[in-house]
Amino acid sequence: MAITITAFIVLLLIKIPIALVLGMTTVIYIWVTGNIGILTTLPQRLYSGMENYGLLAIPLFMLAGELMNSGGLTKRLVGFAQTVVGHFRGGLAYVNILANMMLASIIGSASAQIAMMSRTMVPAMEKEGYSRDFSTATTASAGLLGPIIPPSMLFIIYGVGSGVSIGEMFLAGVLPGILLSLTFIILIALIGMKQKWPTHDRAKIMEVARSFTTVIPALLVPLIIIVGVISGAFTPTESAAIASVVALISGFFFYREIKLKDTPSILVNTAKTTAMITLLIAMANIFGWMLSFEQVPQTIASWMASLTENPLIFLLLVNLFLLFVGMFMDGIAALVILIPIFTPLLVTYGIDPIHFGVIMCINLAAGLLTPPVGSGIYIASSLANISIGQLTRAILPFLLVTYVVLVILTYVPDIVLWLPAVIGE
Repeated sequence: MAITITAFIVLLLIKIPIALVLGMTTVIYIWVTGNIGILTTLPQRLYSGMENYGLLAIPLFMLAGELMNSGGLTKRLVGFAQTVVGHFRGGLAYVNILANMMLASIIGSASAQIAMMSRTMVPAMEKEGYSRDFSTATTASAGLLGPIIPPSMLFIIYGVGSGVSIGEMFLAGVLPGILLSLTFIILIALIGMKQKWPTHDRAKIMEVARSFTTVIPALLVPLIIIVGVISGAFTPTESAAIASVVALISGFFFYREIKLKDTPSILVNTAKTTAMITLLIAMANIFGWMLSFEQVPQTIASWMASLTENPLIFLLLVNLFLLFVGMFMDGIAALVILIPIFTPLLVTYGIDPIHFGVIMCINLAAGLLTPPVGSGIYIASSLANISIGQLTRAILPFLLVTYVVLVILTYVPDIVLWLPAVIGE
């Protein structure tokens, strides 16, 4: 096993894509242990890792996001946010957060959201006089809302892996997402007062009304998703399909920005993103099987249980462990691997699996912005043409705020569980 662990670390350090690292490490383990016969079952295990109805929501949400972006819905959401909060000091930074909140309820992927908004908001903020490092840090940090405000790719995968309701996970993410957004806004307000950013004229009532009228079709997409899931009218997967149809109709007939010639590129982009995620899940499945075969989950679980019987201390240890893991591993891969390790312990410590799932997903989402492996920080830095060092320094206050929110959510579980309890009654 030592050779396998060494191979895993070396492959990560030389920057092999994480999906290939997981698959190659598993093959190395089989070769080192001499269990060559197991190779014949690997294709079946790869397939079985994907054989779940809940995962069908991933390509559908990806398609909804692509249709939103191509159909002009995204820029109208940003424009509406501008008319509502753009007149405050640091208004464009607030617009960034508000627009990301609305997009998070459609896209569900932090990496996709960071890439999309970095192309839109960073140049706009820089043009208004904000520094490039602050603009990029704000945009990347606001992208963390993607895996928290429903629908969330991480919530879907956690629900599939742990067996809890994906709909309840979606509901559990609403208040934490709003809380994190508010703390980002407070942080921006404090920075704005210190740097004395200029203010802008307040939009007139008629401008706000006109902007709202224009953005109604775009707002229908997140509204359908949230109301549909809450009411039980359809499952999260069905809501993704309906959202895609609404986004297509809005972009094609209402805004008229989607053309027939755009269809191939939209479908290809959706297929590429879905393929990357599904390959990662499939590889993580065989890697998780390898860990289970070596009884690594049981060993770690026994070790953590021996450290403390106090659930509060256990949650603290889990938070520290997940923050460390998030620095080196993609969130989706880490989630698939760690779910079978931690979920057996939840009953022992009396921890609600939905509460734990939200904590776990926020921890791993924060890893997107944490060097050395955080993909979000690399995406933002490359698109904004800023060094990793500069961006890391600028993003540090946002990460600290995220950790404060994480501590609050960890030890005040009612914030997470209140909405699922109320809606479920």
